[in-house]
Amino acid sequence: MTIRHLDQLFAPRSVAVFGASDRAGSVGATVWRNVRQGAFKGPRWPVNPKRNQLGEDTCYPDVAGLPAPPDLAVICTPPASVPGLIDALGARGTRAAVVLTAGLDAATKAAMLAAAGRHLLRILGPNCLGLLSPYAGLNASFAHLDAQPGSLAFVSQSGALVTAMLDWAAARGIGFSHCISLGEHADVDFGDLLDWLAGCPHTRAILLYAESVEGARKFMSAARAAARNKPVLIVKAGRSAQGQAAAASHTGALAASDLVLDAAIRRAGMLRVDTLQDLFDAAETLSHFKGQIVSDVATQSPWASSLMLVTNGGGAGVLAADACAREGVPLAPLTETMKAALEPGLPANWSRANPVDIIGDAPVERYVHTLRTLLQDPATGTVLFMHAPTAIVPSADIARALVAELGPLLRAAPGRLQACWLGARAVEEARRIFDAAGIACHDTPESAVRAFAMLATYRRNQFELMQTPPLRRLGAGQPVGVLAPAQAAVDPALKVAAPSSISALIDSALREGRELLTEPEAKALLAAAGVPVVATTIVAPTPEAAAAAAQALGFPVVLKVLSAQISHKSDIGGVALNLETAQDVRAAAQAILARAAQRRPDAIIDGFTVQPMVRRPRALELIVGASVDPQFGPVLLFGQGGTAVEVVADRAVALPPLNAALARGLIERTRVARLLHGWRDVPAADIDAVVDTLMAVSQLLATEPRIAEIDINPLLCDAQGAVALDARVRVSTTRPGGAEHFAIRPYPEDLVEAVDWHGRSLVLRPIRPEDGLQHAAFVEKLDALDMRMRFFYSRRQIGPTEMARLTQIDYEREMAFIATAPAADGVEETLGVARAVADPDNQEAEFAITVRSDLKGGGLGELLMRKLIRHFETRGTQCMVGDVLKENERMLELARQLGFAIDPAHDEPDTARLRLRLRTDA
Repeated sequence: MTIRHLDQLFAPRSVAVFGASDRAGSVGATVWRNVRQGAFKGPRWPVNPKRNQLGEDTCYPDVAGLPAPPDLAVICTPPASVPGLIDALGARGTRAAVVLTAGLDAATKAAMLAAAGRHLLRILGPNCLGLLSPYAGLNASFAHLDAQPGSLAFVSQSGALVTAMLDWAAARGIGFSHCISLGEHADVDFGDLLDWLAGCPHTRAILLYAESVEGARKFMSAARAAARNKPVLIVKAGRSAQGQAAAASHTGALAASDLVLDAAIRRAGMLRVDTLQDLFDAAETLSHFKGQIVSDVATQSPWASSLMLVTNGGGAGVLAADACAREGVPLAPLTETMKAALEPGLPANWSRANPVDIIGDAPVERYVHTLRTLLQDPATGTVLFMHAPTAIVPSADIARALVAELGPLLRAAPGRLQACWLGARAVEEARRIFDAAGIACHDTPESAVRAFAMLATYRRNQFELMQTPPLRRLGAGQPVGVLAPAQAAVDPALKVAAPSSISALIDSALREGRELLTEPEAKALLAAAGVPVVATTIVAPTPEAAAAAAQALGFPVVLKVLSAQISHKSDIGGVALNLETAQDVRAAAQAILARAAQRRPDAIIDGFTVQPMVRRPRALELIVGASVDPQFGPVLLFGQGGTAVEVVADRAVALPPLNAALARGLIERTRVARLLHGWRDVPAADIDAVVDTLMAVSQLLATEPRIAEIDINPLLCDAQGAVALDARVRVSTTRPGGAEHFAIRPYPEDLVEAVDWHGRSLVLRPIRPEDGLQHAAFVEKLDALDMRMRFFYSRRQIGPTEMARLTQIDYEREMAFIATAPAADGVEETLGVARAVADPDNQEAEFAITVRSDLKGGGLGELLMRKLIRHFETRGTQCMVGDVLKENERMLELARQLGFAIDPAHDEPDTARLRLRLRTDA
């Protein structure tokens, strides 16, 4: 991941066009005309060995003939010439190029990249439309239109879509900070551009059109960093399911690649939309409310999840209510208390329900009374105010009165009031008044509801990005700093004919040349990982052996065929339920053997499994599974289970690693979640047991890379808990899973370290999201001077958003080590923290350190800093830097002991820049 030299790509001081021409209709002529006619202020040089002059401009024969090395080279020459040009440009000092040329074969492309690599030259393309940077006055493309300056950055894998977007935006007066065609993205890709655009001051929202995503971990790290700063929206082509036809499990068939991309987008805090119109609508809405949305997420604003509709005409209310039903937007309930509060200011025939119809003859006072009453109660949700013009009162008068009278309420919750002014000229002034007051306006009820739905989705995605789950109390005997695994409700009667060790079970299967574990092996593996399973006995493939085992277990029982060749036992009639007697078992065994011989004559029948019949009539059948996506690595699936699982297709997908909050969010995205919460006289199921199962599977995927698929179906769940009745696990010698293949780097448990500090046992470990409350308590114990030394201000409280940023870090590019120990009440407390964030090029990591005020001077800071330095040395970072107040003598002395030097080039009056070289070549 790198943004090195991207400044030269998007804000160059000089540009050379290779293949510039005056031949009408050629790419070279179009690109040169666009560069020449744009507002770019620096030197512009055409390069073509067959021309001495292009219009009024001198034409140069080659790289050597240019007056100076260009910051940016735009190449539209034949494919075979590209590697040589890149090499010559790099040797001359150019560090960025746009390769518009198409048709580079694999060898030519490899030669181009090798030449670029020798000189650290960045390449956009090949086979791209080019780029447009309006604030630099640069149109280095063969687009038919120039882009107008604006605040949206558009990045597309399709050059044709860039030209269509330019045309569409020009007709609507929409401007861009950048328009970028990726082409084949041989070098510069989505991850690089997300990192660069996240820091671009001209860009307030980033729009992506993607046909494929490669380098999943790089993409996710960049997307998560960018989405913290500004809205990132994506249109992804290809929503059609691409199920794995040869998958050995239901999970493999259900976890189609598009669902996985949805999960990645959600986890990164981005928003996916379906159309270009939605892309712009969402960008406008999210850019307008980004700051408020972050606050809403941090504080869980009660009004952000439902809509209260207010209208002066029944038709608009019905249209909005219908749109809410389509978009899955809940309508806020109108309570009896609220009806009573509204009643004095409304006519006798008002609707007394949501939508609140205040009738078409409403004067200004009725509008003010209604909206003030609703906005005073957060339980009424977000208020969508819809107005159709009438002859009773001018729309502008209503708008002016609402802005004047409701000012304090609107400022207290920006975005809570949204409007739909129906019509055109009659409501133009009203729209302008609301726009000036920062109230979002929409043209139709449907577009207003759609915008709210996108906001709600975005809030949920931002929650997944920045949530900080509550602190867990340490269990007796549990090491400080280590999360407790899920406690499995394993039946002590579980009997298997294989070792219970996860690694040993997989070793045994692979030695025998098997990828599919038997059902008993799969259950033993899951039990060892902490998943509750039902007791299972293996017997020989004879009716008598099955009957004897059933007699020993006690009736009723379930009988299943056991064969390495039969993965889905129900498909061949290989399962018999509710067997009450030994005779029932014998008959069922004979019937299963007969059906297997008829339907799968190739299968070797290894035996039967016998297990107690679990009779929980109100329990729900669920599925929990895992598979490996080609792009994003291991993924988790949850949904409604049973034999018709593919037909029902009620499932949701998430990227590991999971914690409790993310696991619960995965459950709530399914329809079956509503049943888990109980209905009529059926009590709520034990959702915590399902959460524990999901977290156990997530941990299993991280620790055992040989697992390719997991299928727990059904996982039975009711108020008594959860238990896996059937399981299927596929393993592979290719090691497709494991933490190293996670799209999001999981918690690095290998960096947890126990140390002795002045006779006190401490744990030095990476911070984790669950440390939010614990970290807040740590900050509150700092005195005002320490707060100023660390944060450069004296306030002793940090808001929820900032706290989330401190505790939910991306371990791929940053690290925060905390020193912890149990307090007197047994709850873990933080004593100090040292953190650093590396730039995307991994050149520098900027550090900061804080030790609790009452523990300073004991060497804890040095302990933490040495661990931090070792970590960044290991990851290949070139140097560590940090700004320290010059009055902070204790920190300056520690830095000198650790080998830091003061940077003489840093000329800030109050701070010193400390620098430590970690590599000799830095």
